[in-house]
Amino acid sequence: MGNTLQGSLLTLRGGREGFSATAIGLVGSGFYVGLIFGSLYAGRLVRGVGHTRAFAALAAVASSVPLLHLMLVSPWLWPLGRAITGFCFAGLFIVVESWLNGAASSAVRGQILSIYGMTGMLSGVVGQLLLTTAAPTGFVLFCLVSMIISFALVPVVLSRAQAPAQGEGDATLDLRRLYGQSPFGVVAAFLVGISTSSYYSLGPLFAQRAGLDAGAVAVFMACGSLGGFLATWPMGWLSDRMDRRQLSVGLAMVAAGALLWMTLAVPEHPPHVVLYLLVGVFGMLVIPAYSLVLAHVNDHVPPGQFAAASGGLLILWGAGSALGPLLGGVAMATLGSRGLGWQILCAQALIALWGIYRISQRAAPETKEDFLVMPVQPVGTELVAVAEEAAVEREAGA
Repeated sequence: MGNTLQGSLLTLRGGREGFSATAIGLVGSGFYVGLIFGSLYAGRLVRGVGHTRAFAALAAVASSVPLLHLMLVSPWLWPLGRAITGFCFAGLFIVVESWLNGAASSAVRGQILSIYGMTGMLSGVVGQLLLTTAAPTGFVLFCLVSMIISFALVPVVLSRAQAPAQGEGDATLDLRRLYGQSPFGVVAAFLVGISTSSYYSLGPLFAQRAGLDAGAVAVFMACGSLGGFLATWPMGWLSDRMDRRQLSVGLAMVAAGALLWMTLAVPEHPPHVVLYLLVGVFGMLVIPAYSLVLAHVNDHVPPGQFAAASGGLLILWGAGSALGPLLGGVAMATLGSRGLGWQILCAQALIALWGIYRISQRAAPETKEDFLVMPVQPVGTELVAVAEEAAVEREAGA
């Protein structure tokens, strides 16, 4: 909740402060740069001081940064603050995911982690709606972000549950091997990162320029997140019964077609309800894509390499996510508000074209791993460990 509220709040406040679209895109990119470094290195902090202490330290820093944004309103300092926030959130997610993964039995772990992913999406919807509680030009929303993140400390530091044992080292990342195992997944993860991060970082600016006030922007962003929330589980169910690449290609093609129609046919200032419906459809088509791509990659990775594959895919997704807002900001600065639609359209069209080519080169696997719902901002490899454990158990049973 705090993270999604903060992201949209900074975009709206930056627009009110006269930041250029490129500068706002750079602020959005900063978060994902920090997320990449956090996913690579925050685990060392967790192993060094333990889950509870690491969570407390990172949450304390993360709750302080929104207040620094309020005190130092600068297009040059905000990207640094967002990078610090991204690093902290990577560590926070790693603690939560590894704790859930370690506390659940193998029989129900997949269900629990999928519920975790859906909870993350639903909390994002609530976080967006909190934009309606105060004006982005004031200080209240920044304080609210800080309070929400601070409240996350309470159940962790007061819990009597035993933290999971410290892990031994990180999974070895080999992007070249990962590309050999799943060429479609490697490229698609990068392009999905561009698409989703552009929406979350610059969507509020697009809505603001379309004439929506802060409350309407909140509903606009919430509709996109809600569309993704409603579609992710049905899409996962469907992907378990067909070639996941075909489903990914189909979604990307429909998304590209819908974006083309929206960009060419929808007027500059349409009725609010039209924007809400359109962004809801967008969320249904684009937001579930990372979960589908990860499931597809796991189908091609042998047991024992799931964690490494997930880590590699995360780096690619993060690289695309860091690049997306910057490209989107340049596109909006050059082409106007519609530039954001053109940029995401190109990314979705490339996913479709690459998927069609890869389908012609390789048949779908005969066996599949279980689909897991991933949160909007996937971090760490703990979620995929359940798939690895399940595969090992199946082999042992055979």
